Amino acid sequence: IAVFVLPVIMAKLALENDWFNKAATNKGHLLSPTVSMAALLDTKPPKWRLMYIMPSQCNAVCENALFSINQVWLALGKESDRAQALVITTEKSDKTALRALADYPNVEMLNVASTVVKDLLTSDSVYVVDTQNNAMLFYQINQSRDSAVMESRNMLADIRKLLKLSRIG
Repeated sequence: IAVFVLPVIMAKLALENDWFNKAATNKGHLLSPTVSMAALLDTKPPKWRLMYIMPSQCNAVCENALFSINQVWLALGKESDRAQALVITTEKSDKTALRALADYPNVEMLNVASTVVKDLLTSDSVYVVDTQNNAMLFYQINQSRDSAVMESRNMLADIRKLLKLSRIG
């Protein structure tokens, strides 16, 4: 009887006392509530997007973010047609960084008014935007290239999981 009853009792204790993570497998930070990007992306086809907002001064964080979204998109391989690396630019965006985007031919740019972007998101993070144009996850990018590469691995793991579970995009 103990062989059958003991696992049930242990499982009940584990659930009541929070002895484990409850199915949290995402590596990025969840946005709660999600932020609607429909005003910016409503004319675009439904895709999963890695989105970055270009700041007025592109520093090491900005360079690492651009490098990261490009590398993650490339690492998706055959699934890359279901995703998009996107940089949101405004009239205030750093012009030299915009010219440097030519080094990343897979990263697309979308120019919008700065008043639209100002209220939505910050420019020091990379965001995962779902196929219904809602920003749902974000990744804080650091100045260190090594930590940016590690964060890229987290982005890749999450976007692969989303693509695997989604039939849209």
